[in-house]
Amino acid sequence: MTARTIPIRFTDDAGVIDIAESLSTLKGDGRHLWLAGDETITIERTALSPTGDGFVDHVSFSVADFLPLPEPPEPDGSQLEIDIEGLDRHGDYLWFVGSHARTRKRVRPHHATEQALARLAKVSSNANRYLLGRIPVVEIDGAPTLVPSASASASPGGAKLTAAALGLSKQNRLTRALKDDEHLGLFLKIPSKDNGLDIEGLAVVGERIYLGLRGPVLRGWAVVLELRLTEGDGQDLLLAPIGDSDSGDGGPLYRKHFLDLDGLGVRDILAHGDDLLLLAGPTMDLDGPVRIYRWRGAAHARTSVVVTDETIERVLELPVGTGDDHPEGIALLPGDPSSLLVVHDSPAPRRRWHRHEILADVVPLPRD
Repeated sequence: MTARTIPIRFTDDAGVIDIAESLSTLKGDGRHLWLAGDETITIERTALSPTGDGFVDHVSFSVADFLPLPEPPEPDGSQLEIDIEGLDRHGDYLWFVGSHARTRKRVRPHHATEQALARLAKVSSNANRYLLGRIPVVEIDGAPTLVPSASASASPGGAKLTAAALGLSKQNRLTRALKDDEHLGLFLKIPSKDNGLDIEGLAVVGERIYLGLRGPVLRGWAVVLELRLTEGDGQDLLLAPIGDSDSGDGGPLYRKHFLDLDGLGVRDILAHGDDLLLLAGPTMDLDGPVRIYRWRGAAHARTSVVVTDETIERVLELPVGTGDDHPEGIALLPGDPSSLLVVHDSPAPRRRWHRHEILADVVPLPRD
């Protein structure tokens, strides 16, 4: 499959982190496009150009301007990355999620044996990665803009919108809830690239939040978590019982859905009507395969389910590189909902015409 490409252009500033190299997730919003990467604490916004041949007018928003980050700044004033792996616009909020993952040091070819062994033994945790949050969005000069607070558009002068998150302290409520889980609890301390817990993908449908797990994959079964959140004190969000009906009264604090994705883990999620589109790829540090699946009627599930039948459909097989160019995020293409926009981890050199520009793929979405 040969995909056409479209450039995404970021601010040409030598002092700006190379965002284009580390994109992990994206979400269309009218003619605008929200993006985030796994090496910053920022969320980016671009706009489709008037000619429709690229995304321009880049604006960067620091999550720290809206929410207090759990980790204190480094001595040089920098902040540890959030590792944002999912974005979704729902109503008056932009939602985001960090990976919730522990990491193991990478070994490079130049590392001596002793240094390599020491790095492989080093597993670290960063509380900024354990955020699931929302930031209000208002229209300013025709563009969706993140703000700390605002009045809800549906009730002017009434309800107030506020930035808030689950996980503002180092004692994250989601991982506490999962700690004793019979399927997932054992994987919380395992690094992400070792089949440990690794959230990649976020979709908000009504009051329900779906989180895709790159890992763990259990005996070939991928996992999607389903949550409901409620307001806590200040900027805190709390897990709410999800129950077995839309009321959510009673029941567990999350649901687990197990999906047969041919042994692959979830790399991104996109709500598409009552369905979920799932970008799936290897849990480990491998090249491929990478595919898009459709989970039909996902929004109608009212209990934890094991999905094996015709409700899971393989929709697309995406090309991957050798050692690079791994599809990492999908969104409906602004201005053309019949196509998907795909961004890549470790993008191939052919995608980098300029330091602050990246070529994303545009892939036709087969008709349902």
